[in-house]
This record gives sequence, C-alpha cells and structure tokens, in this order.
Amino acid sequence: MSIQLVIQEYPVAIEQIVSIFRQRPALFQKTLQRMLNEDRELRWSLVIDLYLGEQISLAKAAEMLDLQALELQQRLIDLGIPLLLGPADLAAAKAEIQSITHWLTDELRACEKIK
Repeated sequence: MSIQLVIQEYPVAIEQIVSIFRQRPALFQKTLQRMLNEDRELRWSLVIDLYLGEQISLAKAAEMLDLQALELQQRLIDLGIPLLLGPADLAAAKAEIQSITHWLTDELRACEKIK
C-alpha cells in the first residue's frame, strides 16, 4: 500500500508522523530538507506561514525563499498578503527600543574591552 493511500485512508497517519518526528527528528531531517528543496510550493507555504505567524521576519523569509527582501515584499503585496513591518503597538515598540538599547550597551562594553 502506498503512503498516499495510507494518508488518505488513515488521517491519523499524519499525527503519527508528527509524533515520530518529535521523538526522532534526525530520522526525518534529510527527507524534510529534500522535500523543501524540491517542492517550491511547499517551501513557500511553510515560509509564509512562519512569516504570518510572526516567527520570522520578512528578511529571513526572503532568505529562506532565495529572494531579495524587496522582491518578496512586492510579491506579498501583489498577492494581497499583509506586510508585517515594525512593531504591532506602542508596547512592542518600547520593548524593541529597550532590546536595542541593551544590545548597543553590551556592544559598546565589548568594544571598550578590546581597546
């Protein structure tokens, strides 16, 4: 019986595959990488889902899709997919500023130690 028939006849097979992946990720790693490399539609769907879930930035999404950020941005606009640029609200903006401030402070201290 082919895997396609198994998946069609037994939707639980997907859950089982996910369970095995969680337990033994190395078992699936090469296969998943090959699938993502060979199936552009699958890779696009995965990357855009990560982007829309705010798990990756536009720049990272572009990198994963082998595109320039501006090229991906234009494609998203053309497809009516919202651009997630900048913080969502004032609290997020303040958190970003605080994070950048801490990072810059750490960088400056590291540079001073080098001198």
